[in-house]
Amino acid sequence: MIEVVAPNLKRRLSGVTATVVRLIPVQARMIGITTTGPGLPPELPHIPLSQAALMPRDRWRVWHARRNTEMALGLILRRVLRRRYRLLFTSAAQRKHTGFTRWLIRQQDALIATSPQAASYLERPATVILHGVDLSVFHPAPDRAALRADLGFAPEDIVIGCFGRVRAQKGVDLLVEAALRLFPTRPRARLIFSGRVTADNQKFTDELQTRIASAGLSDRIRFLGEVPWEQVVQNYQALDLFAAPARWEGFGLTPLEAAACGVPTVAARVGAYETLIQDGTTGSLVPRDDVDALTAALAHWLDDDAARAAAGQAARAHVAQNHAIEGEARAIVEVYRKLLA
Repeated sequence: MIEVVAPNLKRRLSGVTATVVRLIPVQARMIGITTTGPGLPPELPHIPLSQAALMPRDRWRVWHARRNTEMALGLILRRVLRRRYRLLFTSAAQRKHTGFTRWLIRQQDALIATSPQAASYLERPATVILHGVDLSVFHPAPDRAALRADLGFAPEDIVIGCFGRVRAQKGVDLLVEAALRLFPTRPRARLIFSGRVTADNQKFTDELQTRIASAGLSDRIRFLGEVPWEQVVQNYQALDLFAAPARWEGFGLTPLEAAACGVPTVAARVGAYETLIQDGTTGSLVPRDDVDALTAALAHWLDDDAARAAAGQAARAHVAQNHAIEGEARAIVEVYRKLLA
């Protein structure tokens, strides 16, 4: 019995799509939920958009939108096609919304924000539910040495990772600059970027790679591009340190995924990072857009193997205790049930 429809109206992988992919299997054990829309893996419960638009009017269901387009479609389904949908919107944005978005938000029956900061921009009461991470997927590798060897890393390498779309917003240029300063005197250090490069960011990426090549570090600072999901998890498991120097972030799930794999993070004070990272214990927090502070924090963890290993263990324990995906799923299902009551 379908009680909740979670639309995904974007074909390419994005942070919102990843959230749907992570949550639905866990929520499906708690409530009748299905997805609709393109770009989702076949193992998820799924119905065509046409079926979602023609749901029987025998009972209320929840339409859980995470994008403007999905909020707008939910309104059409309820007001034009007269489907009995309760409208729910989850927001991660930490910025003032446009007039159209504010209007869409006012039409919703309930709101969820992924952080207190995101809630403050909604101008309406919202339930704050932090993202969680699936500890059955993200965990330390059973044989980390073998995995690293398969990925081309030597036992002595210290591997830093930064995952997500390659663009200035993510602070990729700041991390490259820090690496160019640090790597000449730290021969064990390696840096990998994983994520899609869109056409409008190709010039930005090419210029960074030119700088890296001029410094003779192309073999130690690599852009892997968009990789399959299974390899994303393996890349996390192979890391010694994660970096998230974003200039702006809605929530920022990657430090949680890294922590679940036993990897500490150096991150900027943006998004929900201050909530997710315990400064000095599970990683470091640095001011936004501050390459000097970023460089110093990376140097600290690169130069202290014991502290880095201890921070990785603390990060895994912190996530397991506070940010398991089951807690996020239960909290969202509770919102569903209130709407359906």
